[in-house]
Amino acid sequence: MQPLTANGEGGSGPSTAPLSPRRDREGGDSANTVAKSVVASAMYSGCSVGMVLVNKSLASSYNHLIDGDLNILLVVFQAVAAVICVEFSKYVGWVDYPAFNARTARMWAPVNLLFCGMLFTGMASLEHNSVPIVTVFKNVTNIMTTVGDCVIYGASVEVLVIAAFGIMLAGAVMAARNDAAVTSTGLMWMLANCVCTSGYVLYLKFATKSVKLSKFGMVFYNNVLCSLFLFPASVLNGEFATFLKTPALHTADYAIKNAFAGFVGFFLNFASLNCVATTGPTTYAMIGSLNKVPIAIFGYFIFDNDISEETWRFISISLAGGILYTIAKLRAGKRKSGK
Repeated sequence: MQPLTANGEGGSGPSTAPLSPRRDREGGDSANTVAKSVVASAMYSGCSVGMVLVNKSLASSYNHLIDGDLNILLVVFQAVAAVICVEFSKYVGWVDYPAFNARTARMWAPVNLLFCGMLFTGMASLEHNSVPIVTVFKNVTNIMTTVGDCVIYGASVEVLVIAAFGIMLAGAVMAARNDAAVTSTGLMWMLANCVCTSGYVLYLKFATKSVKLSKFGMVFYNNVLCSLFLFPASVLNGEFATFLKTPALHTADYAIKNAFAGFVGFFLNFASLNCVATTGPTTYAMIGSLNKVPIAIFGYFIFDNDISEETWRFISISLAGGILYTIAKLRAGKRKSGK
């Protein structure tokens, strides 16, 4: 006599009992989380690459007309343009967030202070170090961010994730091996940049969770405070005076290009906040490193930038690290959905 199966019929085959609603729901939630993470990552990567290319276009078109650079002032111009974009969106009813509040601004201010620190130390790092050395330390920053994510937020890190960061760091070191001179001053600025950059990403995750604002409200405060903090700096370092005394910059073309950069920056702000909140600081840092690959390739085709043998090697190794990181995240997602 054959035993009864789960559906009450005799037979020796496996049970055909349906999966529990809870299991189905958990599987659906996992798939939904993966989809949101992919979209958030793609949005951030696309906006970040676009922003770099727009600013590179601005620099190649106008830097030869001025003595020095306008790096900080350009950030101010683009922040003002982003504020106009988000305020217009609110005015026509596309988005909604509360009016400016000093208490909320104080809660968000550390994000901008760390951003300003990241900007200034990054510029100083490039002044005292070669680009390949800066790239090496940027990969060190990613490792610092991952460690901070584990210590502060209790994130778990796969062995493959550590291997991916190790591969990318090794690739950066290989690319910089012929230009590895480091001064004590350059090292100091580079370490300060590592701390500010890692602190910015980690605090951004805390701010997106603790400050009760919509993502567009965060974009508003981010750009308002950025303008308030950086405009005085652009005055003190002479960039604003340089802009005023350079008639070649007082054109509709220059204004339109900066306005477009601010429009891209508006989406980049939203994409950055969404990416950190959805995927976490570690993935955000990894995407930032991988963005150098499409930037180098687009630079080659659009701006005729040369790509050296070392750069191609770095691109290949970075892609290998990115693939390894993706595999690690997919495996982690499958384990979670299988619980």
